[in-house]
Amino acid sequence: MTPAPARIATLDLIRGVAVMGILAANIAAFALPEFAYMTPASMGPPSTPDLFAWVATFILVDGKMRGLFSVLFGASMLLVIDRAEANDEDAATVHFRRMAWLFAFGIAHLYLLWWGDILAHYALVGALAFMFVRLPVRWLIAIALLCIGLQIVQLAGLAAYAFDTHAAAHAPGASAKAIETWQKLADQFGQPSPTAIARDLALGRSGWANMVAWRWANVTGPVTFLTIGGPETLGFMLLGMAGLRSGFLTGGWSRRRYVAVAALGLGTGVIGYASIAAYAIAHGFAAQYVALSWLTLATPLRPPMIAGYAAAIILLAQPGGWLTTRIAAAGRMAFSNYLGTTLICTTLFYGHGFGLFGYLPRVTLYAIVLLIWIAMLAWSKPWLDRFRYGPLEWLWRSLSRFAWQPIRGSAFEPNR
Repeated sequence: MTPAPARIATLDLIRGVAVMGILAANIAAFALPEFAYMTPASMGPPSTPDLFAWVATFILVDGKMRGLFSVLFGASMLLVIDRAEANDEDAATVHFRRMAWLFAFGIAHLYLLWWGDILAHYALVGALAFMFVRLPVRWLIAIALLCIGLQIVQLAGLAAYAFDTHAAAHAPGASAKAIETWQKLADQFGQPSPTAIARDLALGRSGWANMVAWRWANVTGPVTFLTIGGPETLGFMLLGMAGLRSGFLTGGWSRRRYVAVAALGLGTGVIGYASIAAYAIAHGFAAQYVALSWLTLATPLRPPMIAGYAAAIILLAQPGGWLTTRIAAAGRMAFSNYLGTTLICTTLFYGHGFGLFGYLPRVTLYAIVLLIWIAMLAWSKPWLDRFRYGPLEWLWRSLSRFAWQPIRGSAFEPNR
């Protein structure tokens, strides 16, 4: 097997865009109760700026950046496996050690810092994805689409359940049990009771130990979540492998093909997501319609929009340009930047820090996102000018190899 290049610039660049975009998606989950993530109307009618902020995030960011990051995870995972084989290492041992340590990082992140961790989920899905690394591109794509189709069917069932539960709770003579079941579901999909609002605000403004105890008792664990979100994530990782093998993610396609993918993917996605947003707004962000819109209708549109984003990033990249270089450095340190945003945001918003949880309007949160983006771009390249890896990338690599890896020296020297 031909070994992959030491670094592929387009992968770092796309990963940098993804890790920055993930913050724009996650900022509402850091700063507001969980049920506010899906709708701006969870705690009362939204202001016009807040509504516009939600619409822009829903159309351009939500789900797309996570999906893009998952695609890059799959591509990077395949690169590591290919390099291991080129160096006469046992690829399975290298891969599963990396996934085991990533799972450990993710569990610590999930329970000690923030409920929205994705690392433990990636570790489990990445372990499953190893079964597919020998497949040709056409089979990777076929199985990926099958996985995403399965996810759509699951989410369609959830949306149907939401409508059925709503109907049962609002039927004449509905039982107390039916009403209670509906309210629990509505609490999750952005139509919470005053009790749920007060409870979640108090939790976010409480101390660290109290939040750890709550997460331990209430957060969906990564094994359970694997059955909920695993098919789509696996599909995206397989698409990442196919994108690497086909040359799509490495800049190996013609400009004309990238233009076509960008135009079709982004055009379809923006129009589709704008229509879904209008549909949710027209129904007053009722919980059953949020479930249908945010989950079922949005999921099929993610793959083409993710491909469109990747193609557009490759087209717009200016090799050696100031911004391109800075974003690529942020992508090369995606692990450190991802966990770094958690530390910053939980300190800003949670009760053990500055306690801003639930106080800031949604639109104001994006000013904070911009400041953190600037910080990412400001520190990533200078760090890599002096060190071979980001701090957490170095720790992950060292733990996975059972030996402290050399870190001093520029990451931009050849063959790093």
